[in-house]
Amino acid sequence: MVRWPGGTLEPWNSGTLEQNSIMPTAVIIDDEPHNRDTLGKMLERQCPQVLVVGKVCGVQSGIVMIRDLQPDLVFLDLNMADGSGFDLLHALSSVNFRVIFVSAMDKDMIRAFRLSSIEFLLKPVSPDELKSAVERVMKSEMKHFKLQLQALEENVG
Repeated sequence: MVRWPGGTLEPWNSGTLEQNSIMPTAVIIDDEPHNRDTLGKMLERQCPQVLVVGKVCGVQSGIVMIRDLQPDLVFLDLNMADGSGFDLLHALSSVNFRVIFVSAMDKDMIRAFRLSSIEFLLKPVSPDELKSAVERVMKSEMKHFKLQLQALEENVG
């Protein structure tokens, strides 16, 4: 385990470098340690094809981790102590990864997500919903994701 500003860098799945190089990588960004740990363990059991390469607690540490590790998938809490998941996405010059938002959000936000077709998971996360969301998002094309993210911002904004 390697210390990271605001979190740790720790692989959840073991395997050879050859196996890991073809596995989609993911980071978890959530300000609640219990949620980060629970989601990481759930991913290990439900989605062994995804390698969790790091977990951090906020927007600023998430930006650093995403820039350094360039994950394929980011599990992103919407409301954190140092800002929102949207703040994190706006701070990046480009979004070259897929996002699954994870939050305990209200009905209006759920409606906005459904209208934009962006993946989201309600806390507490269900193992079956996690597995389905990961399967859907990994099958989606990046160009479609960027359009969905734009639609989400318009729905929420």
